[in-house]
Formats: sequence, C-alpha cells, structure tokens
Amino acid sequence: MAKTAELAEPLMVLPPVDFCCAYGSSLLPNNKDETSMVDYIIGVADPEDWHSQNFERNGNHYSRWMAALGPKAITCIAEGVGVGVHFNPFVECRDKKMIKYGVVRMHDLARDILTWDRFYLSGRLQKPVHILVDNWEIRKVNIVNLKAAICAALLLLPPGFTEEDLYVKICSLSYLGDVRMLFAEDKFKIKKLVQGSFEKFQAMYKPLLKEHVDEGLLEFRHHTHGAFEQDCGLQATKSIFSCLPSTLHGISSKGMHREAMMGEAPWQMAISSRDQAASCVRKALRRLVFSSSARQAVSGLLAAGGVNAARYLMRKMSKAWNSRF
Repeated sequence: MAKTAELAEPLMVLPPVDFCCAYGSSLLPNNKDETSMVDYIIGVADPEDWHSQNFERNGNHYSRWMAALGPKAITCIAEGVGVGVHFNPFVECRDKKMIKYGVVRMHDLARDILTWDRFYLSGRLQKPVHILVDNWEIRKVNIVNLKAAICAALLLLPPGFTEEDLYVKICSLSYLGDVRMLFAEDKFKIKKLVQGSFEKFQAMYKPLLKEHVDEGLLEFRHHTHGAFEQDCGLQATKSIFSCLPSTLHGISSKGMHREAMMGEAPWQMAISSRDQAASCVRKALRRLVFSSSARQAVSGLLAAGGVNAARYLMRKMSKAWNSRF
C-alpha cells in the first residue's frame, strides 16, 4: 500500500485520468540504478482536452517547441506520427525523482490491447505493472491480451519448457523487431524483468494456463521441477493459433486467394505445421513491433525536443553499452 501511494503521488498534480499504471525496470527488486525513471501509462477520454488542462497546471512538463505548438499539435503528432501515445520524459517530482508519463486515448488503448493492431501498449500490459487507477474495460480486455500472449509464446516454444522459459518468451514478444534493441537497450533486460518479477508473472498467468491444461494442450510435469509438456500436433497448433488476435491472422494469411480456401479461414491454409505457425507468429510480431517502435521513436524525439531527446537516448545507450561488458 505504501508503494502504491508513493507511485500515485505524481497523479495529484495532473488532471483526472481514466486509467493509470506504473512500470519499468526502476520498480524491480533487483534494480540497482537509483537514477532510473519510473514510467507511467495514462489513459484519458480526450487527449487534446487533457493536454489543455495539463498545460495550465504543468506547462513545464512539455518541451519548449511542443508548448509553442499546443495541445492539438501534440495529439496530432502522437496519433499521426507515433502510435497514439505522447510521452513527457524527465518530469521531476517533489522527492526529486524523475518520471516519464505517456498519455493515450482510452479507445486506442483498449483497441491495441484487444487486437494488437499496434502491439505497443498491449505488449507492455503483458508484463507486471502497478495499477494506480483501475478501469473495468481495460481489465476485461487485458485478460484477452494475456491469453493471446500465452498462445503466441506456446507456438514459439519447444515441446518441453520450464515456467521461467514461458515467462521469458511472453516478455520477449514485444521486443521482437524493436529498433531500440539494436543499440539502446540492456541485452539482459528480459531476463532481469522475469527474474525480478517471477511471482507477479505467476499471479498473472498461472490461472490462465489451467484452460490449456483442461483442454489437453498442456501438461505440467511435477517430477521435472516445474517443467511443461505441450501438444505440438497440427490440430493443437491450429487450436492455439485460432486464439491469437485477428491482426496476426490477417498478416499470416496476406497474399492468399480466398477462392482457393475451400471454406477455411485464410490463416488456416497458411498453417501446415508447428514450424510454419511459429514462423508466422514471429514474422507478424516483428513486422508490428518494428513499425510501432520506429514510429514511436520518431514521435518521441519530436515530442521531447532536442535536449531531452539526446539526454534520453544517451541514458538508454549507456545502459545498453554497460550490459555488453
């Protein structure tokens, strides 16, 4: 409760929000970097109106040129250049700690969580976060998101795997094709995240794994220290693939002729083996993540302004460099 109250403190100076969660490596028990920013996702009904109110309260949160352009331009850049999120980085709180908060339209947040059309915030909510302002609609669609993450991870895993393997694979989905992983991210980030939040991953995913066990698609091997065995047959593969969001189905079946499908859905014709299914998932996610991460990187650079953008990039590159030695 004390941690939640501490994390919620920055919300006291912001306009009202419909949803908010805190996340990031700075919140992990195994994080030793006390200078890390705490990241926030903030969902609001009308971003332009919210930014208008926030300008009056916290105009210093915005870069100079964003402040000159105004709320309408901020929203247009976030939605037209980026993936619908405007981030204000390096915002100093009363305790001198730095935060970064991203503002997104509630409708866009729910759509991405449910359909993976951007696979940006949906990927973030597949990992443990601290919910500060809960929202019933987001909670509901995120259950679908978590179930889909399990299915995608299963298709990318071998017949036998451990519980940690599963969570690492789930965590890695949103980093496939991420341009930041090339030069500006800690290469051990995924492993550190899972190890630092293992019990939270269990709380999120273990209840949902029971459905796969009940359907005979997954079996828990108690005698092998928490290892799972999964059915990798074609029927099981198609059953799992069918539970993925429609965006992945559309990308996987792109280029197929509907008249040659003999009543089957396009993606069903594209899946002929477990390897084929894994390849479709991997390619689709890389395509989505690369596009979203590149767009958001450009949007973030524009929103942050030259000095803050350089400062943020240098921090990221420093972490990436240190992780390689």
